[in-house]
Amino acid sequence: MDIQTFFILIAIGFGAGMLGGLVGIGGGIVIVPALIYFLEYTQKQAQGTSLGLLLLPLGILGFLQYYNYCQKSGIPIDFKVIGIMGIGFLIGNFFGSKVAIKIDQEILKKIFAVFIILIGLKMLFIDKKIKDKKTIENITEKK
Repeated sequence: MDIQTFFILIAIGFGAGMLGGLVGIGGGIVIVPALIYFLEYTQKQAQGTSLGLLLLPLGILGFLQYYNYCQKSGIPIDFKVIGIMGIGFLIGNFFGSKVAIKIDQEILKKIFAVFIILIGLKMLFIDKKIKDKKTIENITEKK
């Protein structure tokens, strides 16, 4: 690996980490396009590399910052939610990657781009302020 590639990878990781910590996004939203455009990775190669970062507990330092803040603010992070979503994420990630490797690169790239655009538009124009604080107990409570 040459020195330029090394520093590009450091910059991509730093940018993804900063945005992840700043706005709570998954690094893939930054990492995948950056690997494609700066290092000419294929869509599948970039997605696989991004998912490879999840093998390590890279988000732990950012999580601890938010955890401590939320504890002090009286709005604790619910570990049940993390556990339940983690199960769904694990299963979804497995099947999603199986489907992705069978899809043509260009179609996969378009799916990725449309997803990012739709999420951005929703956040800009559709999201409303949360009126009721929802917790896992409220959602799963039987009445």
